[in-house]
Amino acid sequence: MTKTTERAETWSLIHTERAALADELSGLGDAAWRTPSLCEGWTVEDVVAHLTAGASLGRWAWLRSIAGARLDPDLHNARRLAERRGATPAETLARFRGVATSSVAPSGHTAAWLGEVVVHGQDVRTPLGLSRTPPVAATTAVARFFATRDFTVSGRSVARGLRLEATDGPFVHGDGPVVRGSTLALVMVLAGRASFCGELTGDGAAVVRDRV
Repeated sequence: MTKTTERAETWSLIHTERAALADELSGLGDAAWRTPSLCEGWTVEDVVAHLTAGASLGRWAWLRSIAGARLDPDLHNARRLAERRGATPAETLARFRGVATSSVAPSGHTAAWLGEVVVHGQDVRTPLGLSRTPPVAATTAVARFFATRDFTVSGRSVARGLRLEATDGPFVHGDGPVVRGSTLALVMVLAGRASFCGELTGDGAAVVRDRV
């Protein structure tokens, strides 16, 4: 597979995951949008606005924004979230739908931006009790990226010295004490979501819990 083909397939997965999440959220009442997400300090609506912002910023716009925030990522995120949040949850959702097929991103790391929608999708699904699981093709691509880099998340640090084995797909990474779980659970713990540690088994699971 060429790099161009791989990038095109990853963008297709990103667009599919955004559309699926938007469809799931379309029936929520206003109170549900105020539900705390797995992102500390952010509601469901905040996370959706954040996803909209991420799909709206190219490299130079992102650089201007982070420079304007004096390299403070929390301030950068807060400003862009406020910019993309609507006056009502319905407007916030409409704005998110409007970027569902966007291929704009701050960098060319397409697997990272797939990870953005996969992880944040679960950040809102989990507290809302929504059960959709992204396809294994999507979660596998994210797991491979997260396990080898400390980029948008500290995945490589979490995975260091461990053998990660997916129980529902082809993802395998590293050597050492084994950590087994669904590909989605592995992705979520690589992204620092401790609530998914209970889904892991193997001699290395306790190490992951300590690190996360």
